[in-house]
Amino acid sequence: MVLNYIWISFFLIAFGVAVIQSVFFGNLTIWNDIMNSSFTSAKTAFEISLGLTGVLSLWLGLMKIGERGGIIALFSRLISPLFCRLFPDLPKNHPAFGSIFMNVSANMLGLDNAATPLGLKAMKEMQEINPDKETASNPMIMFLVLNTTGLTLVPLGVMVYRAQMGAANPSDIFLPILIATYCSTLAGLIAVCLKQKINLFDRVIMGSILGLTAIIGSILYFFAGLPQEKVSLYSQFGANCLLFCIIISFIIAGIRKKINIYDAFIEGAKEGFKTAVTIIPYLVAMLVAIAIFRASGAMDFIISGITAGINACGIDSDFVGALPTALMKPLSGSGARGMMVDAMNTYGADSFVARVASTIQGSTDTTFYILAVYFGSVGIRNTRYSAGYGLFADLVGIIAAIVVAYIFFK
Repeated sequence: MVLNYIWISFFLIAFGVAVIQSVFFGNLTIWNDIMNSSFTSAKTAFEISLGLTGVLSLWLGLMKIGERGGIIALFSRLISPLFCRLFPDLPKNHPAFGSIFMNVSANMLGLDNAATPLGLKAMKEMQEINPDKETASNPMIMFLVLNTTGLTLVPLGVMVYRAQMGAANPSDIFLPILIATYCSTLAGLIAVCLKQKINLFDRVIMGSILGLTAIIGSILYFFAGLPQEKVSLYSQFGANCLLFCIIISFIIAGIRKKINIYDAFIEGAKEGFKTAVTIIPYLVAMLVAIAIFRASGAMDFIISGITAGINACGIDSDFVGALPTALMKPLSGSGARGMMVDAMNTYGADSFVARVASTIQGSTDTTFYILAVYFGSVGIRNTRYSAGYGLFADLVGIIAAIVVAYIFFK
């Protein structure tokens, strides 16, 4: 229901702003811009879904091998003590635990192409025991909010863009992003636990939070002592090496179980193709609404209002040039990337604004895209409080990104 109101709001606000642009500013071309953006974004949504088909087929095929080889069940048992507490409505050792673990791990390694199909598989497995097939269950909401927070230990994508834009030290945003995304994830986790009345002071949950904090601290300590050029190299090596080792472990487990590995892969790949087709309407709906909202100039009005408010309060406004990335991030991943690249083009790749925009880009994930794809893949219509809590985690991550950027780069 919440997503329904948000979707309608995009159109109504865009219409209102377009009327103002035409009547008071004489901008009659705005209507052409809006309609062109709707057609372009609909095409983009289909192309994204088409592009996901290959990735989904690949990873769901590999997951099927891991499932039949027993590796997914092993992962489920390993993380069961923690996840049974965070997802109390899921039966113990349910297959979804393994998929959730794999998805979270891929996200942490910055491997978005691998994380999405694993997340869709987790959603499908949770939907199988969901009593109301059109309403998001508590485990689904917890999982979705954790995904929107985008906890990333290795922000490969942002570092690659900075390198392409000529940054002297492309990996100088590694530590700021790590801190910001951790703040976002912690905020989202605590908020959903409070909402679902999950005991945060449970020994396993608290121990896991403290353990993760220690791991984050160790990574910060390790990379803080490395030359900048080594940070990107070691990050990419660690992430991709670990992922390929997991793939090999799936295949070896399949050999030990004496399963037909090729047939298992094909069966899983077919599921990936079906899933990619299923999400097309949901993705079209969301991306068109966002594109129209942006083309109408509503986003520019919001940024101008925020800038005026910040200046009126006497707060340092050097970060304002990065606000387009912050406001676009929950709405569109490609849009936020475009805003980040634009900031680098406008101010310079090593400017303060560009570094703030890069840190924001890596601090959270794209909330509405994830809502559309994940819930759309299983036919969920009533998302309950998912959007609100996902946006709350986004806000914390964005604020943390700005604060951390001031600490590191000002």
